[in-house]
Parts: sequence; C-alpha cells; structure tokens
Amino acid sequence: MRREAAVDASVTLGLLAAWAVHDTEELATVPHWVRTRLPELRARFPRVPEAVWRGLGSVDAREFTTAVAAMAAVVAAASADGHRTGGRSAVYQTALDAFGLHGVVHLAQAAVLRGYTPGSVTSPLVVIPFTLWARGRLRRAGVLRPTRPRGLALSLAFAAAATAGTHVLSRRLVRPR
Repeated sequence: MRREAAVDASVTLGLLAAWAVHDTEELATVPHWVRTRLPELRARFPRVPEAVWRGLGSVDAREFTTAVAAMAAVVAAASADGHRTGGRSAVYQTALDAFGLHGVVHLAQAAVLRGYTPGSVTSPLVVIPFTLWARGRLRRAGVLRPTRPRGLALSLAFAAAATAGTHVLSRRLVRPR
C-alpha cells in the first residue's frame, strides 16, 4: 500500500491564486473586447442565435465584475476544501481539472478566432501550467483521483454550471426586477 505524502498549501490554495491572476486578465479585457468584437463575431458565426449575441452584448463591466466575484467564492470554497482534506477533496480536484480545461477552452477560442481572446494570455502561462503542476503534486502525494473521461466531463460540466450560475446571480444582483 502506497503511503500518502503531505500536500503543500501551494497546491490547494494555489488554485485560488492562479485563478485570481487569470481572472484579472479577464476583468481587464472582457468588457472592451466584447464591445469591439461583437459585430465581427455576429457576422462570422451567423448560425449562433441572436439571443446569444444580445445576452453577451448586454453584460456590462459591473455585471461581469460581480460574476467574477461570485466565481471567486466558488474557487475559494473549492480551494479551502482541498486544503482541509490535504488535496483529497473531490470538489477541489474537480475544480482544479475544470480550471485547466477552462484554459484549454480559452486557447481553442483564440485558435478559432485566430487572435487574442480574453483569458488566452494567462491560460498557457498560468492556468494550464498550474493545473499540470498541482496534479503532479497530488499524484506524488498519492491522493490524485484517476483521470477518466467521465471525470473530465464532470469537470467541464462543473465549470459550465459555475460560470452560468455566477452570471445568473450577477444579473439578479446588478439588475434587480
């Protein structure tokens, strides 16, 4: 039986720090990028429903910042649970994988658009390297859950649900009925 090693706080709480660096890029770029690129995106992707474009265009800086703050709470909770459990937490490991896959999505978006997209600078410099490093540390400590397609799908679903949920919450907080 393999003995488990201690997982340093840089692995678990580092997720929140890496996320903060990445989302600082998004906070600094998303509102302007969306405003300036929306007409081009509409023309380039005519099959995307108009409601999607209207929804994207209606998010202002205040609403986006509120959504990022709500996501900070999600990531902080996952990081804290990872720290509390020495990295064993399924919530932490799912969030870690979701973070890394989120970075891959940013790179795919930049490739499809053949240029900069918000998040595409810190994804290869922070998001993906941190995720791979943290997973390596969890593996060496003997606490990393095996990577399976179902787990990766769950991580993507977690990222999508957290993103959608924080944006819905943000819209309700910023634009009360």
